[in-house]
Amino acid sequence: MTPARRPMPAYTPMPTGSVVLEGAPEAHAALRTTTPALMVIFGASGDLARRKLLPALYKLIYQGLLPPNFTVLGYARSDYDDVSFRERAQEGVERFADVEFDPQVWETFSQHLFYIRGSYTDPEDFRRLAGQIQALEERLDTAHNRLFYLATPPDVYESIATHLGQVKLARPTRPTSWTRLVVEKPFGHDLASAQALNDHLLAIFQEDQIYRIDHYLGKETVQNILVFRFANGIFEPIWNRNYVDHVQITVAESIGVEGRGGYYDRAGALRDMVQNHMLQLVALTAMEPPVAFDADAVRNQKVNLLRSIRPLRPEEVPRYTVRAQYAAGNIDGVEVPDYLDEPGVRPDSTTETFVAWKVEIDNWRWSGVPFYLRTGKALPRKISEIAIYFRRAPHLLFQSDPHLSQRPQRNVLSMRIQPDEGISLEISAKRPGPSVQIQPVHMEFLYGSSFGVAPPDAYQRLLLDVVRGDSTLFTRRDEVEVAWDRVTRILEGWRLEEEEARRSGLSFRLPTYRAGTWGPAEAGRLLARDGQRWRRL
Repeated sequence: MTPARRPMPAYTPMPTGSVVLEGAPEAHAALRTTTPALMVIFGASGDLARRKLLPALYKLIYQGLLPPNFTVLGYARSDYDDVSFRERAQEGVERFADVEFDPQVWETFSQHLFYIRGSYTDPEDFRRLAGQIQALEERLDTAHNRLFYLATPPDVYESIATHLGQVKLARPTRPTSWTRLVVEKPFGHDLASAQALNDHLLAIFQEDQIYRIDHYLGKETVQNILVFRFANGIFEPIWNRNYVDHVQITVAESIGVEGRGGYYDRAGALRDMVQNHMLQLVALTAMEPPVAFDADAVRNQKVNLLRSIRPLRPEEVPRYTVRAQYAAGNIDGVEVPDYLDEPGVRPDSTTETFVAWKVEIDNWRWSGVPFYLRTGKALPRKISEIAIYFRRAPHLLFQSDPHLSQRPQRNVLSMRIQPDEGISLEISAKRPGPSVQIQPVHMEFLYGSSFGVAPPDAYQRLLLDVVRGDSTLFTRRDEVEVAWDRVTRILEGWRLEEEEARRSGLSFRLPTYRAGTWGPAEAGRLLARDGQRWRRL
């Protein structure tokens, strides 16, 4: 369904020919770059380019945050030329940019869109690519700044990087120019493959050239976690084991695999969501204050936190994790088939569509405070949320009153990532009336009503940061590998669990949960052992 559009503010041409938002805040102006560049999108005929990358670039051009001569060269195996590529890009911008389509802005943008057809393994195709890049740089004055974006299946990442190195496109050609590589997830499928991919890329590019992208980090609500924690003096002093009882992080999807069974059955919820998105949320929620808001300082503290996550031994994995598959059910009136009946899924698959993990962090701030993670497909609603449960207050005053109908509840701070982005604090208050009756109430902040605008698309911010050379919101090699280390230990524990069942002559099956419910009963028991229960969403 085409998303609702909001009117674009009027634009005013600047002397350089760029376009800016009328009345744009100075914060936007600070992000504006006049640096020209040429961006090569590998996999330019795919959905990621059409739905996300090209609409995001269009909006950045409109807002004047990128210069008007910013140039895009699409590269893919599909049979397009410049004209048909521009037509496909226009369809994507009109459908997915969620703003009014402006013909004048589009005309400026489209004249800097080009396409070249080629494979990801043929050296001759990459020699033609190098020639096309050189011709465009001479014609459009892009200052020899080059941005390569891997919007392809991960099995061709290494081939593309190899050929870029062979045709001498991997390093800057001038002292004042730059060359950068953006790598989409998944970045490997376990620790060994992630290390191998890092080794391969770093043999061709330097670490400061590589931008490993996780679109979750581009979300305004995710970035706001750090601002909320470190810019408000009332919260940071209680953000520790002395005041926090536990933390729940939920990333729920209301759809099944929807035709992507072949891919998903090789990945699963742990690889697809936990290793990247959810561990990033854990890191931002629990990390120590960085000395500055720059790339190295922020990422150093994230890595320190991830290293503090207790690594599980194989025999501990069943006690700290729960995995399951969805069975047939109904979500909002739509029938969802059993996961094992989805196209592309093996009939004996043990790939999890739901995972819960009790994470323990062994450092001074969080020792003894469990972080409960859950994510899954075919759940009742799409929602991403971080909930901080504070310790109960000593209720001696209220416990002595026999007339109280309800005891005070724990305070809960909820940070909603999506949808209905905002922050809510649950407190106890007295209901009006002659007797003391306590009722939980919410103090809420919502992005839409407070700022009058919806949060911008994550790719908009991340693409601009790549051009500006700001890697704060991108993951570093050590960050990727320590996250994979913790996840690979779980995968190994699950593998041994299945092997043990087979050695015992048993057929191994995962627990199931009906589509449209909040997961298997085993997930509830994971928290019940600690006297807790999952938050109702």
